[in-house]
Amino acid sequence: MTTTSEKTTHPALSAVPLDLYLDGAWTPAASGRTFAVENPATGETLAHVADGGPDDARRAVETAARVQDEWARTAPRERSEILRRAYDLILARTDELATIMTLEMGKPFAEARGEVAYGAEFFRWFSEEAVRIAGDTTTTGDGKNRIVVGRVPVGPCVLITPWNFPLAMGTRKIGPAIAAGCTMVFKPAPQTPLTALALTEILAEAGLPKGVLNVVPTTDASGVVTPWLEGGLARKLSFTGSTGVGKILLAQAATTVMRTSMELGGNAPFVVCADADLDKAVEGAMVAKLRNMGEACTAANRFYVHRDVADEFTAKLAQRMSALTVGDGLAEGTDVGPLIDAAAIDKVRALVTDAIAKGASVAIGGDTVGASGHFYQPTVLTGVPRDADLASTEIFGPVAPIFVFDDEDEIVRVANDTDWGLVGYLFTQDLDRAFRMSDRMEVGMVGLNTGLVSNPAAPFGGVKQSGLGREGGRVGIDEFLEYKYLAIPKG
Repeated sequence: MTTTSEKTTHPALSAVPLDLYLDGAWTPAASGRTFAVENPATGETLAHVADGGPDDARRAVETAARVQDEWARTAPRERSEILRRAYDLILARTDELATIMTLEMGKPFAEARGEVAYGAEFFRWFSEEAVRIAGDTTTTGDGKNRIVVGRVPVGPCVLITPWNFPLAMGTRKIGPAIAAGCTMVFKPAPQTPLTALALTEILAEAGLPKGVLNVVPTTDASGVVTPWLEGGLARKLSFTGSTGVGKILLAQAATTVMRTSMELGGNAPFVVCADADLDKAVEGAMVAKLRNMGEACTAANRFYVHRDVADEFTAKLAQRMSALTVGDGLAEGTDVGPLIDAAAIDKVRALVTDAIAKGASVAIGGDTVGASGHFYQPTVLTGVPRDADLASTEIFGPVAPIFVFDDEDEIVRVANDTDWGLVGYLFTQDLDRAFRMSDRMEVGMVGLNTGLVSNPAAPFGGVKQSGLGREGGRVGIDEFLEYKYLAIPKG
């Protein structure tokens, strides 16, 4: 374990802090330990980042609790303007942030630039929501009392983000917390802490007061998060990650009856009806499947295509996917970058092997690429049986398994036959069918004739084991606010 800060000479990393951010200061871990951050395209070590532990976690949450009352009293316009300045700074540094993201996560540079724009928009959106936190007033039925209802910050928040969207997942949580007047302790994923640390530096530059945001990168997730969830100082948990980890965190949060919001796993069905515009369906499939190399909770996981158009859709999709260039995300012309690590490659390989063993055929792809890096070919599987493991497992890779269906009622039932319900995709030109099937799909979001549902103006979230609560949209700030009611006798 390295005990000194080291980083490569890549220009985009030269200004990225490598320490914890506690009470407004960049601070080494109490243990002095660091951990390596690697480039998944090359295996190169990019930097060594401070590795926080329980002592750092306690200091972080104690700081957030100490600052909470003062921060909650700040004017909404002041909080709004901090977010707006941060939004402007992010956009001004688009290429720098996109390069950091591509280096540590692997996504193609053009896609990383898109995430910067998307992530920044959460700060602009919640800068506008900060000044629109409203209450209500009414009179009781008997006319004797006046009821005044206000909104107050929920209190210190625990924010935990995944590695696959290292900027946007941070802004989607930090934005509403700042707007609502909440202080924060923040644990970014250990695979991608550099983007989060660069974002933290931007918020400091934008004028966020010290102690409001405290950041603890770590390889000891339990050692850091447990003091936050069970110590009694934090009052809100916002987590994005796997359902399995989410269940553990929910159990821990229950010890202090903490407010929680969870954006968990997905198993998205992508349904192509017989009357679908196939060119639009293929375009939607390319977005829903290959955005972020398929490493997204919103990724299309199960392609259900009506028998009448299955062959044509498969041929068009295979042709589009076979034309993609796989490589280092910073290389010109790259369409598909590496998966995050060797474990991700092993998982995708095992799922494809299982499907083939059970009768699926490989239309294109089906193997790793190159001798180094974590690359997997864009893959289309046909004739996939419904008992294949990938029908019930989130693939998190560039693999499109195609299942054939004949009947609308049957496919709605099959699409809903999962523990998850984050998003579904539906392609049809029949308006009645569109509304009918959308209503019946057990998901929090439906992409109708589109492969992209994420937008800061929309309430992102799922049902069943895909999560609790919503992020973004007009309701996104509600997760960070409590109602407070004042009863006033009328004279």
